[in-house]
Amino acid sequence: MSAASPQPITYAAAGVDTHAGDKAVELMKEAVAATHGPEVLGGVGAFAGLLDVSALKDYERPLLASSTDGVGTKIAIARALDIHDTIGQDLVAMVVDDIVVLGAKPLAMTDYIACGKVVPERIADIVRGIAEGCRLAGCALVGGETAEHPGLMAPEDYDVAGAAVGVVEASKVLGPERVEAGDVIIGMDSSGLHSNGYSLVRAVIDAAGLGWDTHVEELGRTLGEEALEPTRIYTRDLLDLLESPAGEGVHALCHVTGGGLAANLARVVPAGLGAAVDRATWTPGAIFERVSTWGSVPLADLEATLNMGLGMVAVVSADAADAVLAQLESAGLPSRAIGRIHPQDALAAPRPSTSDVLVSGTKGVDGGAVLMTGTHPGWGA
Repeated sequence: MSAASPQPITYAAAGVDTHAGDKAVELMKEAVAATHGPEVLGGVGAFAGLLDVSALKDYERPLLASSTDGVGTKIAIARALDIHDTIGQDLVAMVVDDIVVLGAKPLAMTDYIACGKVVPERIADIVRGIAEGCRLAGCALVGGETAEHPGLMAPEDYDVAGAAVGVVEASKVLGPERVEAGDVIIGMDSSGLHSNGYSLVRAVIDAAGLGWDTHVEELGRTLGEEALEPTRIYTRDLLDLLESPAGEGVHALCHVTGGGLAANLARVVPAGLGAAVDRATWTPGAIFERVSTWGSVPLADLEATLNMGLGMVAVVSADAADAVLAQLESAGLPSRAIGRIHPQDALAAPRPSTSDVLVSGTKGVDGGAVLMTGTHPGWGA
C-alpha cells in the first residue's frame, strides 16, 4: 500500500484556484449584464440562462438556427502580445454571422473558456470582448463556463468556443433554393484577416523573420495590430437589410470563413448553376498581398485559406442589386458587385495558362460551382 502524502493536497495545490474563478466572474459581470434586455431573466451566476421567447408566438412557423465555433490559432497572437480583449469579438462574429446567413436573428449566446490557469484579469478581458461582440450583434450573452485544466494545458494556454441560437420565419429562410440564373453576387469588405488562416499567416511571418511588433508601412501599423483586428460583425446590418424593401431581393448569404470565398460561396449555389466571380472587381487589403509576397504563397492556396478582403457575400436578384448596394453603403459597409450566377454549363472552363479556378462540391454540399477569374487590381505590383 502506498504511503499517504506528508502534506495535505488541496484543490488549489492541484492547480485549480476557485477563488480566482470567482474574481474573474466579478470582473466580467457588468459587461455581461450590459448585453441583457428585458427578455433575459435572472443575472450572472445562474446554472443556466433564461430567455423569454414569448415573441416567437407572433411567428407563423418559427425555426431555430444554431451555430458553434471557435477562434483558432489567432489566440496564439493574442497570447504573444498579451492582448485579450479583442478575441471575444472574433468568437461572436464567427458564430452569429453563420446564423444570419439563413436570415435568422441571433437571440442568445454562451461561451466556454478552457485555460491552464485562471488569471482573472485575462479571463475578464476575453469575456468583455465577447460581451462587446454580442452588443454589436444585438445578441444576449446568457451564460458561459471557464474551466481550469492544470497538467493538461500550460498556465498561459487558453482556448475559447461559443454557441448561439437564433430564429427565422420558415418562409423567409435564405439559401440555394432561392438562387436563380442572372442573380448578382455582392461582396462586402472584411475588416482584415478575420479569424481564419492564422496557421498560414503565422508560418509566413516566422519564415520571413518578422515579429508581431514589426511596423509595416503598407499596413500603417504593426503586424500584431493588423493580425488582432477584430472580425467584422455583419449581423445587424444584414438584418436591417433583410427587413427593408431591398431585402426582398436577397436570395442567399455566404459567410466567408475557412476554405475561402469560392468554397463557401459554392455552398449556396444550387446544382445546375454556377457563380462567375471576377477578381478585378475588388482589391484585397495590403495584408493579403504581403502574406503572398513574404511567403511566396500561391494564389490558389491564399484563396483556399484567407477571405481575401471579402467577409460576407450576398446573392441578390438583378433588379434589387443597386438598392442592396446603396443600403449597405449607407450602413458604412463597403460593398460591390463581384459576379453573377449563370447556368453551370455556361461557365467557361478554367484556362490552364491563367489563374482561373473552378471550385465545386465543397463542405459536403452537392451543389453548383464557382469560377474565379481575372486579377486583382494592382496585385503583385
